[in-house]
Amino acid sequence: MKDYMKKPETLPVSGYKKHKRRRVKRNLFLSAVLITGCLVILSSITGGTVHGENTLNDIETVPEMPVEIPQSSKAPTDAEKKSTDTPWYLTLVNRENPLPEDYLEYQIHLVDVPGSEKVDERIYDPLMEMLDAAGELGPIVVSGYRTAEKQQSLYDEKIKEYQRQGYSESESIELAQQWVAEPGTSEHQLGLSVDINGASYDIYLWLQENSYKYGFIFRYPGNKTDITGVAEEVWHYRYVGKEAARAIYERGICLEEYLENPQSANTQASQEPDSQESCVQNETAPEAYELYEGEWIPAIP
Repeated sequence: MKDYMKKPETLPVSGYKKHKRRRVKRNLFLSAVLITGCLVILSSITGGTVHGENTLNDIETVPEMPVEIPQSSKAPTDAEKKSTDTPWYLTLVNRENPLPEDYLEYQIHLVDVPGSEKVDERIYDPLMEMLDAAGELGPIVVSGYRTAEKQQSLYDEKIKEYQRQGYSESESIELAQQWVAEPGTSEHQLGLSVDINGASYDIYLWLQENSYKYGFIFRYPGNKTDITGVAEEVWHYRYVGKEAARAIYERGICLEEYLENPQSANTQASQEPDSQESCVQNETAPEAYELYEGEWIPAIP
């Protein structure tokens, strides 16, 4: 075996010393590498300070990757778009558009009006102005805001009324819905609608000709039943603001039609001959109406 493969104790003294020096140098080099590595790790843990020198400025900052927030793939519906764009006084409630779920919780603040009824406080002043202007006709609010329970009671009673006359259950429901809205689909639950009675039938004639001046509309004309789904209610008035009320009055349309095309609010469209005369036509036949619980309503045949 060659000499460099022999164990240290068998090497000559001079060769052994050289081998020992090489081993010491190698150990010192490894120790230096190990110490340097430890210092780098310690520097990163302690905030980059080594021997009192701040090394943070020497570390290149890695730019943060942008975080993508997943977007809903479902496009908003037309109803959702309208609900966010439509002002409170133009909220549409009917069979196809039930009362918004959060409306009662966040948007209604009720106040008392003469007649022991309540309305949304935002329509109180224009309502009082309108009633004062019609003072000689003895106007009074006979129905304002209704709870879901109250609406359900009126709805059930109307169905029973038709059943007592011999109509089937399905027929009674269909007939009742022409006069009393199903709970959740009644404007009275908005607090923006009122039923107004008076000392005589003339109150309805006055309201049809003047209510728009105060921001109210004749909500259910007889010639718009196919659109509103509600038979003519000469006593039912809804607040929509003065601009919309004037446009609806002048164009002879209903709220549903206005909301479909509000841009033409200042354009007076050609009106049907009876657009503003449905109530007036009944002036010569007031016997078709009767007082029911303090309210003028069409007599049931």
